[in-house]
Amino acid sequence: MAKIAPTKGNLLAEKKRLELARTGYELLDKKRNILIREMMQLIDTATDLHGRIDSTFGAAYSALQRANITGGVRRDLAEDVPFDDSLSIRYRSVMGVEIPIVECDKTMSAIPPYGLANSNSALDEAYLRFAEVKQLTAVMAEVENSVYRLADAIKKTQKRAKALKNIIIPQAEATICEISAVLEEKEREEFSRMKIIKSRG
Repeated sequence: MAKIAPTKGNLLAEKKRLELARTGYELLDKKRNILIREMMQLIDTATDLHGRIDSTFGAAYSALQRANITGGVRRDLAEDVPFDDSLSIRYRSVMGVEIPIVECDKTMSAIPPYGLANSNSALDEAYLRFAEVKQLTAVMAEVENSVYRLADAIKKTQKRAKALKNIIIPQAEATICEISAVLEEKEREEFSRMKIIKSRG
């Protein structure tokens, strides 16, 4: 770091810089804590969702297996299932971090797209179970993406906070001490000089 001229103006500037760095560190620390709290809540949700998705997938495949056994593999009915583009994504901000909100239209998957006369209850159950899997998968994608984004933001915030705490603040404090010491020495010299001039006069 380049030496700063020991003047009162520079001393005031360094004090302001130090105050700003300390305020910045406090804000970054608060931001980090809020992001961590948000991430921990999402991790709890993700843990719960993993269990629900596993059991729902298991039930859906069992229902599909029963449907295949009772009605055979029905490619004609599978072709009746329309293309689904009901997913939509919007964002919310948590301390400047964009968190996705994935929404899936539940009305499209609530009613089977094939005629009930051509199916049986096992196929209906399989369809409804996989529709539930789709809903849970959309929520899981939202949660996991949010956790990833929050973890990345926490890492960056931590890095900035450490830089302020371990580099910027100590440097500013050392510079203030150096300038203060030089200015005090100059004041003592000036005082001594004035005393000598006064004693001669």
